[in-house]
Amino acid sequence: MTLLIEPNKKIYFASDLHLMMAPDEESRSREQNFIQWLDKVKNDAAAIFLLGDIFDFWFEYRHAVPRGFVRLLGKLAELTDSGIPIHYMLGNHDQWMNNYLSMEMNIQIYRQPTEFEINGKLFLVGHGDDVSPENMTDRLHNFIFQNRLLRVLYASLHPRWGITFGKNWSKNSRKRHCFVPPYAGREQEFIYRYAKKTLATKHYDFFIFGHRHLAMELRLNENSRYINIGDWVENDTYAVFDGKEVTLHSNKGSCIITD
Repeated sequence: MTLLIEPNKKIYFASDLHLMMAPDEESRSREQNFIQWLDKVKNDAAAIFLLGDIFDFWFEYRHAVPRGFVRLLGKLAELTDSGIPIHYMLGNHDQWMNNYLSMEMNIQIYRQPTEFEINGKLFLVGHGDDVSPENMTDRLHNFIFQNRLLRVLYASLHPRWGITFGKNWSKNSRKRHCFVPPYAGREQEFIYRYAKKTLATKHYDFFIFGHRHLAMELRLNENSRYINIGDWVENDTYAVFDGKEVTLHSNKGSCIITD
């Protein structure tokens, strides 16, 4: 997809808000902070990219969706109604999203890392959970959640049980696996390794991903960078493309990893 942005306009990237993640008071606070940020950036936004896990759990039944987040959903509808495109890259916590956001809010949904050419710069943009073939746990997880038959069977559960089970699964998954594995060097970052391998066959100026909950900017070579935009659970970090360069920012002054 090719995008052109006008002078003084910008592209914004954010991810990993994890709405519905307990406790509820913190989830509501994150939602409020994120809406305030959207209100701020809408003045010069040419487009907004949401790189997945905006919701801690999401499953669309034919006639029901998880309750909550009405203020955020209303704000996203307001932005698209005003002409600001929103691109949503599904994450591992919300990959059971179907067409609700696209039909109700005209949000474009992507299920895999996707190439964008923006002002002559080539981007590869995604969430990041599905780019590590050596991680058998993630591969099994993605197989289960992308299996059409299993989605149909899950949809046969009453929402009272299906959504409750999904929320508990998401919570217990974080207990089994460290929520944010610490940074241990660029070669230990699986998205960095994926970007480096991809770069061997095709040039991209920027690899923009989420999932890791750590804001980082790692140079791949003289002309290419891997940028992870962090999260809105702890750090309120996001990335901005001004037509020439991508920069990382934090509303809380959080540390940005460079290596």
